[in-house]
Amino acid sequence: MRTKFFLFILLILPGIAAAQDATATESTTSLSSDPLFPMYLVTTLVFLVILLVLAVALYLVYVLNIMADQATKERAERLGLEYKPRPSWWNQMWQSMNASVPVAEEKDIELDHNFDGIKELDNHLPPWWKWLLYGTIAWSIAYLIIYHVTDSAPLSLEEYEAEMASAVTEKPKATIDEGTLTYTADQAMISNGKEIFIANCAPCHKNLGEGGVGPNLTDDYWLHGGDLKDIYRTINKGVPEKNMIAWETILGPEKIRDVAFFIMSIHGSNPPGAKAPQGDLYKPKSSGAAADTTKVQASLQ
Repeated sequence: MRTKFFLFILLILPGIAAAQDATATESTTSLSSDPLFPMYLVTTLVFLVILLVLAVALYLVYVLNIMADQATKERAERLGLEYKPRPSWWNQMWQSMNASVPVAEEKDIELDHNFDGIKELDNHLPPWWKWLLYGTIAWSIAYLIIYHVTDSAPLSLEEYEAEMASAVTEKPKATIDEGTLTYTADQAMISNGKEIFIANCAPCHKNLGEGGVGPNLTDDYWLHGGDLKDIYRTINKGVPEKNMIAWETILGPEKIRDVAFFIMSIHGSNPPGAKAPQGDLYKPKSSGAAADTTKVQASLQ
């Protein structure tokens, strides 16, 4: 029976992996936009490998036990002794947890009570029940000391009141109106945007925006519009068909605005190794941003 069980485990594991592969294939479009998708995939594969290794290890232990029992049986037969099978680890654990008396030995714990032929046995509470009782007593003492004697942790009512007070005073999440967003040469915002850009965008656009896998962000040609609002929208919503994820839930509106300001500030910087122009030519309607850009770019270098 146990052999069939282990063989069943070994047979269904590849099926589980195949089913997860199929599920992963169906949701590739949504998951591929998540920057943590490779980590999820590796974690899933590692988990499946661990399950397979555990199943194989359990089966090997089972086989070794069978071989050991067989050797013990043959040795008993050679010596002319009676062979008594060794109980399995599960039976041993079950017996230690319940401390039950075998049926053959129930005569030893019979009481004198007899009701219509039904006899009473002097069975004790199983150890697991006693451990549970002792555990609840220990926990109640610890709870009393922590919550009522030393006041080391807040009670549920206090936690509720603190959460309600925090909700009242909590600042609302920042929102940015994309339609009225205008460029300002704020060096603090641009410096912050530069740090965020290098940490998240540089793998595709390089540190200076010269372009790599992604397009060059310093010239006059743009694939999705070169206006500040276009840049903000592109970062915020992403371009899934070109494997650019939407950063709105990862960075938030303020950080996206700072990144957009940084990209505006490096316009026309002509960094070394810049990628060839891509997309359509875009010229800003006013030169005010370009003048500010030059000053900010000089201060960042």
